[in-house]
Amino acid sequence: MTASQYKTSNMKKTRCLILGSGPAGFTAAIYAGRAGLSPLLYEGIQPGGQLTITTDIENFPGYPEGVSGTAMMDDLRRQALRFGVEVCAGAIADIDTSSRPFRCTDSNGETIEAATVIVATGASARWLGIESEKKYYGQGVSACATCDGYFYKNQPVLVVGGGDTACEEANYLATICSKVYLVHRRDELRASKAMQQRVLSNPKIEMVWDSRVHEIVGSVIDGVTGVDIANVKSGAISHVDVSGVFIAIGHSPNTSLFEGKLQLDGQGYIVVKPGTSLTSVEGIFAAGDVCDPSYRQAIVAAAGGCKAAMDAERFLQQA
Repeated sequence: MTASQYKTSNMKKTRCLILGSGPAGFTAAIYAGRAGLSPLLYEGIQPGGQLTITTDIENFPGYPEGVSGTAMMDDLRRQALRFGVEVCAGAIADIDTSSRPFRCTDSNGETIEAATVIVATGASARWLGIESEKKYYGQGVSACATCDGYFYKNQPVLVVGGGDTACEEANYLATICSKVYLVHRRDELRASKAMQQRVLSNPKIEMVWDSRVHEIVGSVIDGVTGVDIANVKSGAISHVDVSGVFIAIGHSPNTSLFEGKLQLDGQGYIVVKPGTSLTSVEGIFAAGDVCDPSYRQAIVAAAGGCKAAMDAERFLQQA
């Protein structure tokens, strides 16, 4: 037990409480641990974050042969433990941001007092909600073209959505894949005019209007092999042969805990001071997808975790 983190009568106190165990959370923990802050990290409802349900990662520096998401998060966890980070199962259920130290309650009812808090709770992809989507997740179904598009080089794929995210995914995949079907429930895109123009003028992208995914087809051995598409007006079912399906109907930041407590933007992401991890409350910092509606990449999240830990250390030095 250290002077900066101790437990008395069902109470823990720490100089740095970290919420989340993805790349942002564990990178923050590594830096905070090396800085002598004896951080306390809560894993959250999905230990390891979204990367633990990702198969192969080939674009994270330091893994020239690629690595599974689970293996990479195990590496980060071991590195954090090496620097004295205490990792706790469960999540923070409540936090009082009105005064410092911040008083928190975890999912087991235990109370924590934290001099600083780093929020790295991430964001969750929105899904269609059909059973075959779950069945083939990681075997042809993905929510990130930048992460997984390379695996479908010179193969046909399908994107679901009609906003900027879907159009960006479709355009990106068109540079890699042989053909891209873009399925949208309406008869016009919701994306910005410039983004629409890029999609509609791309000869490798075929629009499938007024339609939804009825079923994702495949096998245990081959993964996804095609998609049955339903016309929302006529109900008619058509089929396309594809190797990958990319769901691009948006993400939801995991910020319900901070509604009314931290400044959030119109989409629910935590607002930070540009170029920093500083939130609207002094002593609380944010990193990773929870404050990043644009990039949603592990390397960007890790960089944000580094910034948050350094900002927290400076804050404590000046307090």
